[in-house]
Amino acid sequence: MKYKLETPIIGEIGLTKYRCTIIWRNGKLIADEPEKTGGQDQGPDPYTLLISSVVSCTLITLRMYIDRKGWDIPAISAQGNLFQNIKDDKTIWVIDRDIRFLSPVTDEQRTKLNDIAMSCPISKILQGEVIVRTFTLNDSPNEKQIKYSGDQVTVLWKPEYCKHSGRCVTQLPGVFNLQAHPWVNMQGASSEAIVAQVGKCPTGALSIQQKSPDQQNQTVH
Repeated sequence: MKYKLETPIIGEIGLTKYRCTIIWRNGKLIADEPEKTGGQDQGPDPYTLLISSVVSCTLITLRMYIDRKGWDIPAISAQGNLFQNIKDDKTIWVIDRDIRFLSPVTDEQRTKLNDIAMSCPISKILQGEVIVRTFTLNDSPNEKQIKYSGDQVTVLWKPEYCKHSGRCVTQLPGVFNLQAHPWVNMQGASSEAIVAQVGKCPTGALSIQQKSPDQQNQTVH
């Protein structure tokens, strides 16, 4: 298993209705709800963010294709919206996407670009089988914690938080092996590699404790 994003998206909310801070790899943005639903409309709502993903992915995919073909199409716009239908007691969501080329294109180009837009990565995700997995975590000072000590660093592992161990196993198999006991082999890679991998843990199940100079070169299992 390999995640698409090297750095997971993190969302935080406090007591201000319904202002969310979304943290991505290069900064922060605000998500909110419209005033009519109790928010302050300080940022896009979840539906708007979803449609924004479709619109931006469409435009980026088209630009990549147009540039690769060397076509003279300097500007494109796209708009999107969604609605729901009830058919045979089943809710079906429909996303409408309108693309406008702001300079003339041939019928052949338009047909091809329509096909390219339909195959943009976000469109494929939304039209494929999507499973949303949810794990609830609770920070507690009494949380079970196991230590694996190496020469320079110690890995702290919270078993109850560990929901994505397959990521470690596939990305750093010399250290992480679910079939071994202990499952963390601190001699399987450099301290730098272990620190880098632990830093990718999305739940906080793994963390690093740096050893003092006096503790270094002492290994505890």
